[in-house]
Amino acid sequence: MSQNVCESLLSILMEAGVGQIFGVTGDALNPLLEAIRKEDRVDWIGVRHEEHAAYAAGAQSELTGGLGVCAGTTGPGAVHLINGLYNAKKEGGAVVALTGQVPRKQRGSDSHKEIDLSKMFDDVCAYQVAIESPAQMPRMAEIAIQKALAERVVVRIELPNDVIGMKVPSQHFRHPLVHGGSALLPPDSEIEKALEIIEAGKRVTLFCGIGCRGSEAAVLELSNRLGAPIAHTLRAKDVFDYADGHVVGMTGLIGNPGGYHAVQDCDVLVMLGTDFPYDEFIPGGKQIIQVDTQVDHIGRRAPVTLGLVGTVKDTLGALLPRLRGTSDPKFLEHLLVLRDKWLAQMDKQASLDRVDEPLHPQLFARAIDERAASDAIFGVDVGECTIWLARQMRMAGGRRMVGSFNHGSVGSGLPTALGAIATHPSRQVWALCGDGGFGMSLTDFVTAVRFDWPLKVIVFNNGELGFVKMEMEVSGLPVYEPATGLVNPDFAAFARACGGEGVRVEHAADIVPAVEQALASERPFLIDAVVSAGELSMPPEIDFKEAFGFGISKVKEGLMGLRGDHEIWKLWRDEYRANLG
Repeated sequence: MSQNVCESLLSILMEAGVGQIFGVTGDALNPLLEAIRKEDRVDWIGVRHEEHAAYAAGAQSELTGGLGVCAGTTGPGAVHLINGLYNAKKEGGAVVALTGQVPRKQRGSDSHKEIDLSKMFDDVCAYQVAIESPAQMPRMAEIAIQKALAERVVVRIELPNDVIGMKVPSQHFRHPLVHGGSALLPPDSEIEKALEIIEAGKRVTLFCGIGCRGSEAAVLELSNRLGAPIAHTLRAKDVFDYADGHVVGMTGLIGNPGGYHAVQDCDVLVMLGTDFPYDEFIPGGKQIIQVDTQVDHIGRRAPVTLGLVGTVKDTLGALLPRLRGTSDPKFLEHLLVLRDKWLAQMDKQASLDRVDEPLHPQLFARAIDERAASDAIFGVDVGECTIWLARQMRMAGGRRMVGSFNHGSVGSGLPTALGAIATHPSRQVWALCGDGGFGMSLTDFVTAVRFDWPLKVIVFNNGELGFVKMEMEVSGLPVYEPATGLVNPDFAAFARACGGEGVRVEHAADIVPAVEQALASERPFLIDAVVSAGELSMPPEIDFKEAFGFGISKVKEGLMGLRGDHEIWKLWRDEYRANLG
C-alpha cells in the first residue's frame, strides 16, 4: 500500500516506539494530523503552547530512554518550540521536532510566515533535513530518527506545505532502525592507569552524575570496596539516595556540607557520568579521573589527570575485578557525620510546629515527600522550588524527577510534568512550581483537564522571583521590587475555573489535609501554597565575597528604608520571621 510523506514518517516514528506527539497544529501540519487520526497507535497531544510541547517531549524521552516528538507549524509555530528544544538538548533528550514550512514556490519571497528555520535551529539541532521531495522519504527520516535515538540529541524534520501530502514513490531504503545502546569501554591500558591513581589515594570520592543511571550497583560496589563517599549532582538525585550506603549528598549552590567537603577535601576525585557545570565547586590540585561517554565532556569542567571515554557500567565492570586499595575510613566517617547533622537540620526546618505566617516552603515539600507514592514522578521548575526538592524531598525507590536542571528555564515545571503524566498516566505525577514559573506556563493546566489526567500541582506562592532576589543580594545589590516582585491571582481559583480542583493554603494546620486532598483527587489538582518571601537559601559554604555582598546589600536596603521605602521594612520582617523567628 502506497503512503504519502506524513504517513511514511509516522510509520517510522511508530517503529521507533513513538506513541504520542505533542504540539499545536496549523495548516502545514494538517495532513500529518489526518494520518494520526487514522492510526490507533499514535495520539496527538494538543497543548496550548509549542514550547510546552517541546518540554513534554523532552521529559518523555528522559523518562523512557526512547524518543520524544513535538510539532509546530510554519513560522511562529516552529519558533515557539525552540526553548523547550534547548532544554532537551541540555538534558540529553532524544527529541524529534516536526516543523511545517511554506510551499516551495514561496521560498525566498519573504512569504507570509516564512522563516529560514535551518538557520534558526542550527545551534539546537544535531541534524536537520527539509523534505523537498517525497523521494527523500523514508531515508531522511530514518537518518534523523536513528541519530536522535543513538546519540541522544535533538533533530528536526521540515515538512513543506506542498510536499507533506505527496505520495512516496518507493520504500527502497526502509530498514530496521538502529536504537543505540552499545557498550563503550576504555582501553585496558587506561583502566590500569585509573587503578594506579585510585589505589594511591587515601581520600577517594566518587562524584556521580546522571550518566550513572543503570549503573547504580557497580557504583555502590566501588564505594563499598574503597570505603569512598558518594557525592552526586542534582540530576542524579533520583539515582542515589542517602539510604544507599555511603551517599553523602550534593555539592554546588544548593548542595550540603557532606557533599561539598567530599569533593573539596578528597585527594582523588572520580567523576562518573557527570558534566557538572559549576566548575568553581570542583577544586584543582588533586588527582581527577573522569568517565564519560562523550569525549568533549572530558576535562571541560576540571583539569583531569585521566579521562576515560566509556559508559560507567562497562568501565567499572572492567575496573572492579582488579581493585585492591581502600580509603582512609576517618574521611568517610567525618562526612557521614556532616550528612546526618544536615539531615537533622532539614528535619527541623520542615517541622509542622513552625507555624509562622507566611508559611515556610519546606513544610509543603516535606509533607508531599512523606505522602507521595514510592514511584511518583516530579516535574520540577527552576528557582527556589528546586531547593526545597533538593533539601526536603527524597527520590528513593522508583521515584523520578524531570526538569530544566542544565538549561535553567523558568516555567518548565508544569509542561515537563505534562510529558510525564502523558507517558505514565497510571503513575502519580507532581508539578513543583514557583509562582513565577507557573505564571509563564499556567495556560496548559487546561491540557491536564482536557485529557482527564489527575496531575498534582503545587505553586510556591511568595509573590516574587525569590532566587533572583537572593542572587541580587549576594552580589551586593539591593532588592528591586519592580523587577522581582509579582502580582499573582488566586491560583486555586484559576485551577477551578479551568475545570480542575484547587485549594489555597495559608495556615500550617491545612498543609497535610491539602496534600491528602490532592492525592485523593482524580482530577487535576492545584495547591496554592502561600509561603514566605523571606526564606534564605544559602549554599553549603559561604565565602567572604558572598557574605560581604549580602552585607552590603542589607546596608543599601536599610538606607532605602530610611528614605521612605516601606517595602524594605516588610521584606526584613519576613526574613526575620522565616529565619530567626
